[in-house]
Amino acid sequence: MNVLPCGDQAFLVEAGDTATVLGLYAALADPRPDGVTDLVPAAETLLVRFDPARIDPGALVQRIARTEPATEAGTAGTRGGELVTIPVVYDGQDLADVAERTGLAIRDVISVHTAAEYTVAFAGFAPGFGYLTGLDPRLRLPRLETSRTRVPAGSVAIAGDYSGVYPRTSPGGWRLLGRTGIALWDTGRTVPALLRPGVRVRFTAVAGEA
Repeated sequence: MNVLPCGDQAFLVEAGDTATVLGLYAALADPRPDGVTDLVPAAETLLVRFDPARIDPGALVQRIARTEPATEAGTAGTRGGELVTIPVVYDGQDLADVAERTGLAIRDVISVHTAAEYTVAFAGFAPGFGYLTGLDPRLRLPRLETSRTRVPAGSVAIAGDYSGVYPRTSPGGWRLLGRTGIALWDTGRTVPALLRPGVRVRFTAVAGEA
């Protein structure tokens, strides 16, 4: 891992891959070192924000360097973490195309997508959008060559190694499998984002309105 200064109150840890980021995030989050104010995971990096009045930057770098990423069994969000179940109406615009490209029947695409347990690896793109790891290799397809100008809020989609749910209507290039009526981002909640790093996610197929 490479630890880089990011201003005078943060370090950017280059971990190299999402699994290592998740493991390091879990190891530093529980318990969080005194003086560390925030941990922000991404696909290959972890931003560690800190209060220099409470922890010496050099000591923090040493702490990060000797921290062993948690194994999958111990990673927050893979076992024992909060589980969010999202009901999905599988009628997405790309469902038939995904079936054709993967060689699966539509019912099998749905079965494979709902059989997995996902983990929110990191958030980005829009408030409340979580990048979910755990997608079955049979469903791993690239983004659309041309993004749509409008993807409805609640759209459940896949792209590359990830699955995700659009928290609001926006442009997007992921392949749409279905939709949910659950609010992914609600400023009226104490914690606005339903899907936060480390949270486990299961999708369940429902008929009619989600």
